[in-house]
Amino acid sequence: MSDVTDIPAEIVFGDNGLLPAIIQDDESHDVLMLAWMDREAVRRTLTTGRVTFWSRSRQEYWRKGDTSGHRQYVRGVAMDCDGDTLVVRVIQVGAACHTGTRTCFTDREIAAVIGNPEGDAPHA
Repeated sequence: MSDVTDIPAEIVFGDNGLLPAIIQDDESHDVLMLAWMDREAVRRTLTTGRVTFWSRSRQEYWRKGDTSGHRQYVRGVAMDCDGDTLVVRVIQVGAACHTGTRTCFTDREIAAVIGNPEGDAPHA
């Protein structure tokens, strides 16, 4: 059990009391999924070593793996510069997506024009 007792005051929850949490594999750095947390879910995540979310559809707390066995163990938590989004680095055991894929983004590419870091072509 951690000695964490307070949620950082800099964390900003939306009008609905939620903030997005990006879940990232601590070793591969793959983005595994995105889910939502309220203040209690953040507290549980910071103090238990397991990631807890708030289900907007079921209106209840849930932890990845409680029914599937595909668990997420906290390795670190960071907030963005505005304090309104978290990145939770995890050790992922099994699939992260409810569809059974490693990530919720596996095989779901959308066609996009690829940008050029060398700069855009000059305008005429």
